[in-house]
Amino acid sequence: MDLAKYCVNAVLIEHRSHREVAAALGRSKSWVGNQVRRFERGGEEALVLHKRGPKVSPRRTAPELEDKIVTLRKHLVEEGFDAGARTISYHLAKQGVSPPALATIHRVLTRRGFVTAQPQKRPRNSFIRFEADLPNECWQSDMTHWKLAGDRPVEIINFIDDHSRAVMASVVVPVAKAQDVLDVFYGAVERYGFPSTVLTDNGAIYTAAYRGSHTGMEVDLARLGIVMKHGKPYHPQTQGKVERFHLTLKKWLRKQPLCQDIEHLQRAIDRFVTYYNEERPHTARGCAPMMAWRAKDKAVLEIEGQRIDPKTRVRRDRVDKTGVVTLRYRSRLHHIGIGRAHRAKHVLILVADLDVRVIAEDGELLCHITLDPTKNYQRIQTKRK
Repeated sequence: MDLAKYCVNAVLIEHRSHREVAAALGRSKSWVGNQVRRFERGGEEALVLHKRGPKVSPRRTAPELEDKIVTLRKHLVEEGFDAGARTISYHLAKQGVSPPALATIHRVLTRRGFVTAQPQKRPRNSFIRFEADLPNECWQSDMTHWKLAGDRPVEIINFIDDHSRAVMASVVVPVAKAQDVLDVFYGAVERYGFPSTVLTDNGAIYTAAYRGSHTGMEVDLARLGIVMKHGKPYHPQTQGKVERFHLTLKKWLRKQPLCQDIEHLQRAIDRFVTYYNEERPHTARGCAPMMAWRAKDKAVLEIEGQRIDPKTRVRRDRVDKTGVVTLRYRSRLHHIGIGRAHRAKHVLILVADLDVRVIAEDGELLCHITLDPTKNYQRIQTKRK
């Protein structure tokens, strides 16, 4: 998420003070003021950062030296000799030329097209690392295996917040199925609100694209306007944060007595997650993950331009033959007339206190009402297009 745009929206649309926004984002008050002034002068284009300084670095290797490096490279290759940066540096020194650093020679060869990228040989520090700017901007999810006493296998479904590394959910199931993942996701949503995106691997419980179909999670997230992303096959580094949590969790579990059943294991994991979230400082954040999660504003999910309350509850339902859906509010059933034209449709119902939205499978917002607790039946007045 673009923090500058988020900042401008918070100040100009939500009318929040510069000081409040700065505290929520962990930035200075003057930084917030600068973003607002840039937007007022030039719109969204003015918020795009541009490279400062000269277009060509004054410290760039001289063209003549680059030509010498390229000439040596061609000659050495044609002769069948080693033509790496170290060899070229050696020959430059023999010719009386002060050689640049080995990294500089490598960059010159790369820029001139003599080096074929081989990602599998890159050092660890060359990998591009990414991190969401705000809590709930991205959740990572994956499943891992464990065993109970008697060598009985079980599986653990985990959801991790990308920014804070907080564990949103860690649930044990006998065998992870697509519906289990969806249930765990909604359980986490009820506690922590909606994420803007979800990142997973290409496991069958997350995606059915290779079967020419869609999982329940893919369908529901599409309806909610949540972007679902999948990492490159056989490249677990993309979901590195949740993969790393698997290692941390299993390291702790190996020190505990083997659990006799799923309920016993779930209680143990719940204790660990509480410790991990609230007490254990994470190296990347410098504090407990949940402290980092609470420290900043949460990324906001929007449906058709309307913000969704982070405390929204989610229900899956089907419109009955009379065009009605039913929900419970404070132990009382309420019936909402959607219209017979929508009978038998599968829908999601989002409930934030008295605010109710009903969304169809294709993402269409069928109705948006404020529930009247005194009425058992309510018919929608208008239909949003």
